[in-house]
Amino acid sequence: MNVLFISSNTALINMRTLPLGLAGVATAAKRSGHRVAMLDLAGEDHGEAPVARAIAGSSPDVIGISVRNIDDQNAGNPVFLLDRAREVVAACRSNSSAPIVLGGAGYSIYPGSALEFLGADMGIQGDGEVAFCRLLSALEGNTNLEDVPGLFIRGKGNKTPRMLEPNLDRHALPDIDLMMSLAGSDRDLPVPVQARRGCAMRCSYCSTHIIEGTDTRKRSCERLVDWISEAGARGFEKFYFVDNNFNIPASFALELCKQIFDANLDIDWRCILNPLHVDEALATVMARAGCTEVSLGFESGCERILKAMNKKFSVNDVRRAASHLADQGIRRMGFLLLGGPEETIESAEQSLAFADSLSLEMVKVTSGIRIYPDTALARIAIEQGIVKPDDDLLHPRFYIVPGLKEPLNELLSKWRVRRPSWIIA
Repeated sequence: MNVLFISSNTALINMRTLPLGLAGVATAAKRSGHRVAMLDLAGEDHGEAPVARAIAGSSPDVIGISVRNIDDQNAGNPVFLLDRAREVVAACRSNSSAPIVLGGAGYSIYPGSALEFLGADMGIQGDGEVAFCRLLSALEGNTNLEDVPGLFIRGKGNKTPRMLEPNLDRHALPDIDLMMSLAGSDRDLPVPVQARRGCAMRCSYCSTHIIEGTDTRKRSCERLVDWISEAGARGFEKFYFVDNNFNIPASFALELCKQIFDANLDIDWRCILNPLHVDEALATVMARAGCTEVSLGFESGCERILKAMNKKFSVNDVRRAASHLADQGIRRMGFLLLGGPEETIESAEQSLAFADSLSLEMVKVTSGIRIYPDTALARIAIEQGIVKPDDDLLHPRFYIVPGLKEPLNELLSKWRVRRPSWIIA
């Protein structure tokens, strides 16, 4: 079958990110004997012309659309990104009669409501590499679709649980040729790498467990290093590990870094680091392996708020992690999420002062926390009447302690003057 894969997100949040998940599913379809074409709409102007050209050039029998982000998570002036995604679906309808199938991280959070809002035919929640290929086989053979894992059919719902493959080595890493076609001539673009999926942390506000499950599922270090080496040989020098917690488990991160160093890849990479278990040994081997920057998501500098967020680390863990990374010359970007349950103006001031004391290269501060379904934060918001029990939360809703919004805004206004290099949303 001819399959056109489209990455629907046009917004560039923080930086342009190549559609890694979509490329992985496209690679699986390609290896199953299907002909694939890809369209990345990142940075594209609105309009159906790019979609129309892609459809004319590929004559798809099936169109797969990835929905990575639902909104920009900006409580002050949220941008709902699914309006553009709905335009992409409509453009596909106008130019093709092929069935339209949704997938991606954002879609997996809202498989039913996003499918209805966007008006596609079907969607797959969970890992898509195997499920999408099974769907293609069923469509090609005109057989029963209800055995496809994680499949939602508009108007019919879902009858099979999602697939979360325990052994990620069974999923092929994205074809380097596909990644090159998406990047075009931009070899400075960081190539995304996912070493593991799943998170057992269950932070009060986080949606990762909805997207990837709670079991940590890892790729082998050997396959990851081989793939990075191949990408490096094709001209890529910068990489970005997209795992929510690069260093969990710490032993896996340590071994991966050792193998990257031993392979003498001479690459520059960044990652998202949990402050837990960051010791001198890990920071040292990360730097030797080419890590130059980390996103250090500690969210608060107040022990009471960390506990309310169900964080497993302490303020001292954050300070030690920041110190070890600085000793190795690794740039550190810190994140604060202010306004959540039990926050006070005093705890917010404490968090800001704590972040300031770390002398980080960059700090991003967010006021108000996006509410996702099936999270502790959503349950608290319902109990407090901030959202209704029947709100599917597809359109962005944010939690901020009642009565705290204006005092917090005043506090952050002062910090904008004091620290103009900080990003304060």
